[in-house]
Amino acid sequence: MRKLFQGMLLAALGLPGAATTGQASRDMCVVLLHGLNRSPASMWLMQRSLEAQSYRVVNQGYPSRSADIETLAEQALPEALEACRDAKAIHFVTHSMGGILLRHWVSKHPDPRFGRAVLLGPPSAGSEIVDRFQDWKIFRVLNGPAGLQLGTEPDSFPNRLPQEADMELAVIAGTRSMSPVFSALIPGPDDGKVSVRSAFSMPAETKVTMPVSHTWMMMSPKVIAVASALMEK
Repeated sequence: MRKLFQGMLLAALGLPGAATTGQASRDMCVVLLHGLNRSPASMWLMQRSLEAQSYRVVNQGYPSRSADIETLAEQALPEALEACRDAKAIHFVTHSMGGILLRHWVSKHPDPRFGRAVLLGPPSAGSEIVDRFQDWKIFRVLNGPAGLQLGTEPDSFPNRLPQEADMELAVIAGTRSMSPVFSALIPGPDDGKVSVRSAFSMPAETKVTMPVSHTWMMMSPKVIAVASALMEK
């Protein structure tokens, strides 16, 4: 019954179903990293779409509110890469803070197998939302140590990362906000959490804007289709 429901959901969204085991390529592995306050469930539609294209997919979870970014990267990436240990090429799709974890890891642990990464709504230069609310107790409780590292000040964690990454990068930034109050704090076009300017502040081979919100962009069929196409470039 669960598989039937999942298949109906994929069909309703215009996304392909999962490939069979016999079709799956063992040479290509794609690691998915969700964002702050999310779980692997938020990347499920992305996972199923990529699996339908014969990728082996590792939808990696991590306790995003429990520790700082460095610690979370050390928890999440080794486990994910171990699952891809026999792959000839490893690609990534990340959402929000997941992209910051990846950039940190790649700067410390380069690997010739790292191919392409598609970053969805990455706070590459931080978010003004953190600047404004970081001293609020409820914000600190809801977002944990890692969330507090995502401000826009010059010495914030994202702004201290190396600009260049030893892999091919693509960035998809959202331009639709579900949070008018938050958007009022963010200069220029934004997705309700991250400005297009911040998402695009790092060098990338491909930069795309789409009319999607930060919260739901990774579940958008159109975003999934673009991310999937970028995987095949």
